[in-house]
Amino acid sequence: MSGIHRIDLGKPALLEFRGPDAVRFLNGQLTQDVRRVASGEIALPSCVTDAKGRLQFRVSLTEHDGALWVGGLAEWAEALEARLTRYLIADDVEVVDLTGIYLLVHFTGPVSEAPAGVVARESNRFGVAGTDWWVPADAGIEFPAEFPLLEGDALEVLRISNGVPAWGRELTEGMLPPEARLDETDISYHKGCYIGQEVISRIKSAGKVNRRLTRFSIAAEVPAVAGPLVDAAGAASGELTSVSPEADGGTRAALGYMKRGAGEFFFRTEDGTVHPVKPV
Repeated sequence: MSGIHRIDLGKPALLEFRGPDAVRFLNGQLTQDVRRVASGEIALPSCVTDAKGRLQFRVSLTEHDGALWVGGLAEWAEALEARLTRYLIADDVEVVDLTGIYLLVHFTGPVSEAPAGVVARESNRFGVAGTDWWVPADAGIEFPAEFPLLEGDALEVLRISNGVPAWGRELTEGMLPPEARLDETDISYHKGCYIGQEVISRIKSAGKVNRRLTRFSIAAEVPAVAGPLVDAAGAASGELTSVSPEADGGTRAALGYMKRGAGEFFFRTEDGTVHPVKPV
């Protein structure tokens, strides 16, 4: 799917970190190199991991007015703050919970200059170049008319077609971020230590994980449901996690996990029919 769209992301959890130690402190908590957003022009994704390198939260990171903003799902507000401030002891950092104060609206494609009071940042959160607008909840902003609202099934088509993992589907607490290819977008291997860094660096050195997020293609007549994948002998070879609700050219786009070493992928529907699934 191509074109320009407006995507309403509601009122995410949003924490502000301000102070002379904010960059250094967050660099020890997040997988992303916090210094990359210092220009105040971009937003970047990052993981929050535990000491075993396993995923706890996936967040967005940006800078505003000398402070660092960390955003995530609305329901994470309390737990995310507790996790990120657990190790805040002697650092000169002030943390403010801004959850509910801002709406997050994302535009795919170039957008005009943001109105006064809106914090605009370049972001590719849906797999294409775009822009985030953090809009004060009481601002009453009129959005550009040339950006139609994208939601529901149409938004899922965009997400799945562009290989963007979603929390609760491809991303779950306790998984290893490289399994979902977050090492390509969310992780810096050059910035130094953070919680979980040793494990994630070992995974990179080993060059392998037991499963890997993959884009798949299936026939349009196959129901758009998730489920296990098997090889020709019926042995587990992976899992479909998201299937596009709309077909294009006789096939559906899908996301899922390919088991390491697997070479064949079939999906069995409830009626027992077996359908080939192709990595793309």
